[in-house]
Amino acid sequence: MTLKLDTARKILDAALAKIAELKTKPMAVVVLDARGCIKASVLQDGTSLMRHEVAHGKAYGALAMGVGSRALFKRANEQPYFIGAANAMAGGALIPVPGGVLIKDASGDVLGAIGISGDTSDNDETCCIAGIEAAGLKADAG
Repeated sequence: MTLKLDTARKILDAALAKIAELKTKPMAVVVLDARGCIKASVLQDGTSLMRHEVAHGKAYGALAMGVGSRALFKRANEQPYFIGAANAMAGGALIPVPGGVLIKDASGDVLGAIGISGDTSDNDETCCIAGIEAAGLKADAG
């Protein structure tokens, strides 16, 4: 199964609905397919200049390492040299903080990832999970 555009848009729209419900700061949302290609992306009015890159880095890091970015955050605290080396190998593309969540189907296969940035990392992650679950898929935040 692959992540279809319609599904990516459902994830994005549901994440935006959760963002509105929580009344967060302006957010950037990026949905990647399993190859790491952008399927859907949006920047809310008022986001700061690099929010898209941070949201992308959270999702990309989750895909690249095979775990949600909360797990990467934990590992960065426990093994900073490893995460630093992995990030160097990835050209600085990994953002190892919560807010990057793997998107899985019912059998546990990875379809892609979503990254959100703009508020607290916990709120970013909450909105990711809401988007994935609203599309009937499984969220793996790590």
